[in-house]
Amino acid sequence: MGTSQSREGLEVSDSDSDYEAEEEQEHYEDAQTNTVSKPQLDDIDAKLKALKLKYGNSQTTPLPVNAVKLYLHIGGNAPNAKWILSDKHTSYAFLKNDDDEDKNDDETDSFYVLKVGSKVRARVSTEMQLKMFGDQRRVDFVSNGVWALKFPTDEAYRKFITEFQDCIFENVYNLEATEENKVKIYGKDFIGWVKPEAADDSMWEDADDFSSEKAKTPVRDRDNLMEEFEEAANGGVHSLSLGALDNSFLVNDTGVHVYRNFERGIHGKGVAVKFNSGSGKFSNLGEHTPNKALLMRAETNMMLMSPMNEGKPHGSKLHQLDIETGKIVSEWKFEKDGVDVMMRDITNDTKGSQLDPSESTFLGLDDNRLCQWDMRERKGMVQSLAMANSPVLHWTQGHQFSRGTNFQCFATTGDGSIVVGSLDGKIRLYSKTSMRQAKTAFPGLGSPITHVDVTYDGKWVLGTTDTYLVLICTLFTDKDGKTKTGFSGRMGNRIPAPRLLKLTPLDSHLAGANNKFHGGHFSWVTESGKQERHLVATVGKFSVIWDFQQVKNSAHECYRNQQGLKSCYCYKIVLKDESIVESRFMHDKFAVSDSPEAPLVVATPMKVSSFSLSGKRHG
Repeated sequence: MGTSQSREGLEVSDSDSDYEAEEEQEHYEDAQTNTVSKPQLDDIDAKLKALKLKYGNSQTTPLPVNAVKLYLHIGGNAPNAKWILSDKHTSYAFLKNDDDEDKNDDETDSFYVLKVGSKVRARVSTEMQLKMFGDQRRVDFVSNGVWALKFPTDEAYRKFITEFQDCIFENVYNLEATEENKVKIYGKDFIGWVKPEAADDSMWEDADDFSSEKAKTPVRDRDNLMEEFEEAANGGVHSLSLGALDNSFLVNDTGVHVYRNFERGIHGKGVAVKFNSGSGKFSNLGEHTPNKALLMRAETNMMLMSPMNEGKPHGSKLHQLDIETGKIVSEWKFEKDGVDVMMRDITNDTKGSQLDPSESTFLGLDDNRLCQWDMRERKGMVQSLAMANSPVLHWTQGHQFSRGTNFQCFATTGDGSIVVGSLDGKIRLYSKTSMRQAKTAFPGLGSPITHVDVTYDGKWVLGTTDTYLVLICTLFTDKDGKTKTGFSGRMGNRIPAPRLLKLTPLDSHLAGANNKFHGGHFSWVTESGKQERHLVATVGKFSVIWDFQQVKNSAHECYRNQQGLKSCYCYKIVLKDESIVESRFMHDKFAVSDSPEAPLVVATPMKVSSFSLSGKRHG
């Protein structure tokens, strides 16, 4: 299927007049599937205001406490979708579910809910995907549909936003949203995360030279996403491993399938290494298909890790695939001091070390471990892999942390510094010289980090959560006036506030209630001085692309009139007809002269597609 541009919310009128019954307001639960005309919401208010002027109004009825106008979006993303007036006189309330008459029987814990009249009841959380329109005194959100609230005054609007954010804080941390408790949770050095308006944003601007011309052009409308290739992927795709040289690879239920890299994307070579063939060592892969594939040694070898149990990512061994011969040449065991250990994830030592033909080490991560493994014997002599009987990987460095770190994911920079994401939402930065203590630990925002990536230069970190991406600037100025990253030293108390990348409420609703963000990545560079240009993440059938420079630009229009952490909603969407397994940009070397970026590769369980960001298709 094709591509789609993100759909921004329709503007709401500033009218505070009472509403007259003009729209039929029935069957709301099915409204998102209706196909009706699409006037803007301000048109509705304007017509109602005109009716009031026409027939007069001898009395002014005082507004109830927390008065709002409630709208419902119907028609999905069809061209004739529209907003309808759902309730012309209603009010909202933030209630503890203990005190809520509509409390569900399965709600055993205590938390805040947002109630709007009798039509909306939603637990206050990031899953509501609340979006602010400060200039319109309006918020949009998701709750079994897409809704909009319109407030009568600026004061009422700001009051709602403050209450909403405080309720999220208390729901997440079970603490009252006082300044003292916020500092307790985030730390005094992260005051900008508590009060973004007081944060030092200078590093965002200093990190890149924003010219006035760039600031005036936040969206590259000319850069259309064009599908270049699409072909069957033989079913059951589990992971995508892009190469920077000749080939890329898809791992599915049957084996490892080889694709050829081109400037317009990847094309199947018709070559595959089957898991049920060869020397018989494929039978040792276990019952589960490998969930992690790591390219090494100038992309001539691939390390395959299979989970021990269904639903758990952890594995206790690796299989080394020689891509050139198509055979498993060794089965490696994770072991330390004679005891088998488990690994949740593996990654290369550096952002580009898979291109090193002599590479013999890689990194491993478990819930409470961060370490480096070596494929050579202790004396430095490379093992004879063909003859080895389940050789043991050598633990060269690392640390077993006390309980509670709950590591989930990690990634490396160009120089080998390491960023780790955790279940509690914390993101830790480790220098390349020490894995025992983080140089910087960014507090969580209430959601687990499920995936993490970092730019080649280490200046930017991208964390993925179920409902949003968090972009962190690691730059700071030390006491000598030198600019450094948080991988190399303590950042002090002038730490820039993060920025969030979100879907609009409508797109979030269309993505599906059970679909979550996963696999947020920067585009791929392995050369000093080059800057990544885009970010991509997957949610359901959507592959979502943000312009990196636009997100960093503090003058970007998305950030106007926002309250709290800056959130960017400007993106492009690749829509497929089935859930997407992974979306990745190819290496920067495959970017052609008339394209702002290397091709995007999108893998679904049944297909693999390549997209160009060029405004025209190549001949």
